[in-house]
Amino acid sequence: MIGIRTHDLRKVYTSAPPFAAAASGFAPPTVRARQKKKQPKPEIVALDGLSLDIAAGEVFGLLGPNGAGKSTTVGILTTRVRPTSGQAWIGEHEVWKEQVAVKRLIGVVAQRPNLDFTLTAREILLFHGAYFGLDSGERTKRADALLERFKLTDRADQMVRGFSGGMMQRLSIARAMMHDPQVLFLDEPSAGLDPQTRLLLWEIIREYNQSGKTVLITTHNMEEADALSHRLAIIDHGRMIALGTPSELKASVPGGYLLRLRLGSNSPELLQKLQSLPGVREVRSVDGNGADVYADRGGSLVPEVASAALAASVELRDVNILEPSLENLFLHHTGRSLRE
Repeated sequence: MIGIRTHDLRKVYTSAPPFAAAASGFAPPTVRARQKKKQPKPEIVALDGLSLDIAAGEVFGLLGPNGAGKSTTVGILTTRVRPTSGQAWIGEHEVWKEQVAVKRLIGVVAQRPNLDFTLTAREILLFHGAYFGLDSGERTKRADALLERFKLTDRADQMVRGFSGGMMQRLSIARAMMHDPQVLFLDEPSAGLDPQTRLLLWEIIREYNQSGKTVLITTHNMEEADALSHRLAIIDHGRMIALGTPSELKASVPGGYLLRLRLGSNSPELLQKLQSLPGVREVRSVDGNGADVYADRGGSLVPEVASAALAASVELRDVNILEPSLENLFLHHTGRSLRE
């Protein structure tokens, strides 16, 4: 079995801004050179010192909102993105020094299907197997088994251009498994899938992991991370903000329950009253006219919250109760939703 490790990964993207005249081809070379010197390249920090140690045979989740750095991390580990600094290993192989060895060990499912629309589902799997050196008999055997497992047998000899999004995603994952990789990378695997297909996918991922394979999943779906991951890291702005098992992370939220209050106005008096209520662990003011109340209980606390608001002459417009979850953890650390 093979694990994954990164040390202090940093990735800064730069892209030159458009140059009006130069882009049209009418400016002479000297003018274009001066324009390039005058225009500083913008920098986007996608990863800011990310270190991970993923055990062999583990299902590890990278959880975070869009733009958190999840796909960049996968890109570096799968040799598609060169880091600005830092190191990454698949097993004993350093990714950017031993790319060929690494590629033989990994299977990758991109965030969006990248299938060849001129081929049938079966041809896609067979060609992938040939690329990794499988003989004809083994290729055929594996392709048939994967088509059956992913419920694609009845469409195996049809062009994939007519497949639904869910079917394309299932075929993409089957293709990644075709050469039986030791490490499987799934970048937002269930995005856009219907519930039935999502449950099938989760079942297949668990089976693959039980055969001794390491799986890394990126997602902003809390349910998916909770259901599949042995451990997970929550990242935002390219930095890790929490690491542990799903149960450990949920237990780390003060009190577990979160009551999100929307108020007519905010007042220090009300916040003090809320903080003094039995079972309340922490109270935070939010956006001027709201408050987050972390507590040991949920619904039973609402009447006391309403009484406190009435006593402080503050209108209580809405109460949203969130049970212990990874979403609460992210809100606690960042003040915003995982889906933002």
